[in-house]
This record gives sequence, structure tokens and C-alpha cells, in this order.
Amino acid sequence: MRVYATARTAFKALRRNPMRAMLTTLGIVIGVGAVIAMMEIGAGASAALKKTIASMGANVLVIQPGTAASGGISFGAGSTTNLTPEDGQAILRECPAIHNATPMVRARTQVVYGNRNWVPNAIYGTTPAYLEVQNWSLLAEGEPFSERDVLNGNRVCLLGQTLVRELFEGASPVGKNIRIKNIAFRVIGVLSSKGANMMGMDQDDVILAPWTTVKYRVTGASLSTSNQSTDSTASTAVNTLSNLYPAIQGTLYPAQNSVQQTDNPMPVRFANIDYIMAAANNSGEISMAIEQITGVLRERHRIRPDDPDDFNIRDMSELTKTLSTTTALMTNLLLAVAMISLVVGGVGIMNIMLVSVTERTREIGLRMAVGARGSDILRQFLVEAVVLCLTGGAMGIVLGHGGSLLVRLLLHWPVETSPTAIIAAVLVSAGVGIIFGFYPAWKASRLDPIEALRYE
Repeated sequence: MRVYATARTAFKALRRNPMRAMLTTLGIVIGVGAVIAMMEIGAGASAALKKTIASMGANVLVIQPGTAASGGISFGAGSTTNLTPEDGQAILRECPAIHNATPMVRARTQVVYGNRNWVPNAIYGTTPAYLEVQNWSLLAEGEPFSERDVLNGNRVCLLGQTLVRELFEGASPVGKNIRIKNIAFRVIGVLSSKGANMMGMDQDDVILAPWTTVKYRVTGASLSTSNQSTDSTASTAVNTLSNLYPAIQGTLYPAQNSVQQTDNPMPVRFANIDYIMAAANNSGEISMAIEQITGVLRERHRIRPDDPDDFNIRDMSELTKTLSTTTALMTNLLLAVAMISLVVGGVGIMNIMLVSVTERTREIGLRMAVGARGSDILRQFLVEAVVLCLTGGAMGIVLGHGGSLLVRLLLHWPVETSPTAIIAAVLVSAGVGIIFGFYPAWKASRLDPIEALRYE
């Protein structure tokens, strides 16, 4: 009953001067509104950043060949030819932190359709797993090429949206033939649009095709050979590249019997690739995936413990961490600026409550004279301050959310509703009411009833 009576008395006191109460809460309204708007805009920016990083492959690792050197002269990164499709298959099989991997061959040349031509940023020779690694499984039209197309070196391809616009002027290219270095490729699908990446490069200006087709037809590379002939005492097992592409049963070259292998030793056929793309299970397992890949490739390449790696592994963890840190820093900065408004609003409430204590000194003395205790007076003024702040907080939530929606409508900025921000705004509003309302309430509770009744 005492709590109810205190709350009723506080509400009656606030209703005496509604204009002053409304102006008192204005600072809280602006502060909470600014906090809500900044947090929702910051959350939207973070979500957009995460989406952009995911589209670039935040959990993707790129395994490149090492550096070749001769006579003290280094030929640069990727100059060796020591990565094979079998390496990619071994990574996928022996690395639990990797859920997919694909070999990659890159080319760049002119593409022709009818009387139109275009030079895309890249022509990627890969496998169907590339679409999953790059989160590009959803095609705009058509269907992806298959493992059988890779094994047979079929001349099929997928086009990016930029190629569709430049070569076909927006018309459907599925089923039509384009020429890549005077080699006809049949278009079987169109990639969905990805836009530019964070580096400003057009991700839609690409062509995807089986890596065997790109390597042996477009780039003009033949199977590399190294004369590792066997003598009569060597093992009869000769590597004839019977498994050009891993996980696919079948042979591209007829296997020799034991007599043929002994009488006619064949050079080892070796198919190298430009690099391997591997996708970790999630971004948190990237470090583990790098360790596992390093162990597998060092074992496969027979690298001694004291020798350096003959490959390089690159990931986007540093870029992701830098961008995330920058976004969080900007959001926190905006939040700190918005919190200043809450402090200003709290000071305003404290000033008004002090004025209210002064105006109601005789009322306080009268209440104490008829039996009210100091704790009752303290509770009453605290309730008044908290009610003012909570009312301003509710209005600020509506104002802030409406402002963020207006920003999305007019400026097309990404905005994401944050329930955490709303809960935090309510708690902060109540906290501001208690902190800044305590001193006036304490001052009122410490008044001498006789002196208060004498106050004019």
C-alpha cells in the first residue's frame, strides 16, 4: 500500500505541470533516440560488411605454388608447377577443417559472340565445387557443368552478368556458343549477380569452365612431362596419370600391361594447376585448416622438416579483422556521441527536480508533519525522476527507430533493428532517472519539517 500510495502521489505531482514534464523529458527523448538510431545504423553497416566479406569468401583459403629460383634469381610467387588436382583431393580427404576444395586454372583472353567481343577480368577453369566454395550456388539461369564435363574436357561454360550484358545485350545466352581464343564454348548457365568487391573489382566479369578445358584448350598448355624412365630393375608400376582428376573413376590414357611398361617406359605425365581454393568449415577454424593443409602438402611434396614450404596459403582473416574492427570502432564512436545527449538529458532532469524540490518545500514539510518519513519523500521523488526518464525513453525508442527507417528510405543505407539496443535504452533511461534523480530526492528527504513549513 505504501508503494502504491507513493507512486500515486508522484504521478499527481507530475500532472500538475505537464508542459514542464514534457520539456524535462526532451533531453532523454533526444538521447535515447540518437542511441537507437546509431545502433541500428551501425548494426546494418556491420551486417552489410559481413555479407560483403562472405560474398568474397571470408572462410576461403587460397593455396598457391611456391617461388622458383635459378642461379640466385627468383621468378616470383607462383612460378613453380608443384600443385596438382590430387593435392586438392588430399586436402579435402585428410583435413577435417576443410569442407570443400577445388583446383583452379586462370586465363585472360578475348571472348567473341557474333560481331561483339569482350575481354573479361578472368576465365576460371575449375570444378562444380567452386560455386559452393564461393557461395555462388544459386544461378540466375541454366545449370552448372558437371564432374563428367571436367573429366572429358567438354567445351561448356558459365557466364557472369557482365558478359551477358556486353556480349548478349541482356538477352538469354543459354544454349548459344561463344568463342574463346577461336574455340567454341556452349553457354549452359548464367551466374547470379555479385557486384563489385571491396577492392572495386567486378566479380560478375568472369567465365567459369572445366579446368581441363581451360588448361589444355584455352591456355594452350599440354601435359607437362619429365623423363623419369625406368630401367630393367625398376618397379613395373609406371605412373601413367590414370587418375587425372581425383574422385572420378576411369582413365584418360590406356594403361600399359607389365610387358609394355618394361619394354617401353613412358615419361611421367604431370598435370599442374595454378592454385587451389579450399573452404574452411567456418571462419573460426581457419587457423586449424591452415595447419592441416600445411601438414598434408609437406608430406605429399616430401619436404624435409628443415626445408621451407614450396607453397603459400593466403586467407582473408586479417582483412576481415581489420574491417570488422573499423566498423566496430565507428559504431562505438557514434554511440559515445549519442550517450552525451543522455548525460545532458540527465542533468536537465536533475535541475528540474531541484527546482521542484524548492517549489514544493512547504508540501514536503506538511507531509513530514503528518507522519511521512524521509524514506517516503526519497521514494516519491525517485519515482518521479524514473517515470520522466522511462517516458522519455519510450518516446526516444519510437523516434530513433523511425529515424533509422527514414534513413533507409531516403538514403538507402542498410539498417538492422536491434532488440538489444531497445532493452539497453530502457535500462539506461531508468538508470539515468535513478542516478540524476537521487540527489534532489535525497535533498528533499533531508529537509527539516519545521524549517520546511516556515519556507515562503
